[in-house]
Amino acid sequence: MAGESRTELISWINDLLQLNYTKVEQCGSGAVYCQIVDSIFGDVAMAKVKMQAKQEYEYLANFRVLQNSFKVHGIDKPIPVDRLVRCKMQDNLEFLQWLKRFWDMNFPGGEYDAVARRGAAGAGLTPVRATSPRLAAAAARTSATRAAPGAARVGAPSARSSSAASSRGVDPAALEALTSQMNEMKLSVEGLEKERDFYFNKLRDIEIIIGARLELAEQEPDGSGVTDAEKETLLQMQQILYSTEEGFEVPDDVQEELVDEAAAEEEETF
Repeated sequence: MAGESRTELISWINDLLQLNYTKVEQCGSGAVYCQIVDSIFGDVAMAKVKMQAKQEYEYLANFRVLQNSFKVHGIDKPIPVDRLVRCKMQDNLEFLQWLKRFWDMNFPGGEYDAVARRGAAGAGLTPVRATSPRLAAAAARTSATRAAPGAARVGAPSARSSSAASSRGVDPAALEALTSQMNEMKLSVEGLEKERDFYFNKLRDIEIIIGARLELAEQEPDGSGVTDAEKETLLQMQQILYSTEEGFEVPDDVQEELVDEAAAEEEETF
């Protein structure tokens, strides 16, 4: 089944969330994705969503909120964060089409006060009209029972853990709160690790480019096209990349790994 067009999706977003979006690429901040999911479940941590996100780190923070909601509700759909945050049309169009199909199957109907929910984020986007919450008209246009490829209906969580806790004399509410807190902390750690890897890979690419230019300058000092000024700048950038805080010591296992890598490179040279 072909997905909705860009125009249809933008119209749907603006109707549902009372926004004035004009391009699918604007969804790359992650804020709208969070609120679409919130319109279904009503429990997304909108206070953590930066609706006016401008910087990449703010986009990543929004997607961590989205990933957390997916995990909580058992939504088995990978979120290609590294592609979506680039705000490219095709990547965001494909994800938005999937999310629309998921919404069609799971939206409970009734009113969704998008403006009030954005107020929980502390900085709402400018609504198209500041009126009372409108009915989500898209719910009437699409049947909630319609099958959609790639979008599974979310079931209610099992109460077995609460029953078991009660039989052992443990307060089920306290157990559920602690479990939720633990899951949120795990997701936070996972998000931080992904963010760390994201920026590490950027730095690694920069390191490779700098190394290649410096190596070219060493091999062909006269004909490489690398000026003395560029070489000096590259060396300064390399120094920044390799600098550490005062008192920092490289762990023994890392030091051994670096020595092994250096030895391997030397063997390849000879």
